[in-house]
Amino acid sequence: MARFLIVEARFYDRFNDMLIAGASSALEAEGHKVEVLTVPGALEIPGAIALAAESGQYDGFVAIGVVIRGETYHFEIVAGESARGILALTMDGIAIGNGILTTENEAQTLVRADPEQKNKGGEAAKAAMALLALQEKFA
Repeated sequence: MARFLIVEARFYDRFNDMLIAGASSALEAEGHKVEVLTVPGALEIPGAIALAAESGQYDGFVAIGVVIRGETYHFEIVAGESARGILALTMDGIAIGNGILTTENEAQTLVRADPEQKNKGGEAAKAAMALLALQEKFA
């Protein structure tokens, strides 16, 4: 049994709840413990994961959030930099599944967030578990 921390940027409550449900369900189905931490935005997710990883309290992480394209360049910055931060931490050996959705509109987001449809929260949790298994294999 491992301990996973879901770090969520809560902005779109409805979609986040679906993503968290999918991630939690996938983790708990494998017997893992799950906690949720909320941060202000997607850009804060990598920093929060880095701090939590340093604490040694968690074995793996799932990043959850929703970034929907707007009228400004802000979408590209948030989408790209949050992904870059998560990838950098993963390259440092931290088991993270990236479940931050980057979509064009709410309809796309719903399909991806809903556990009964694409279940991207569950997929992110499975990615985190796979990376943890690799981490343990090569330790």
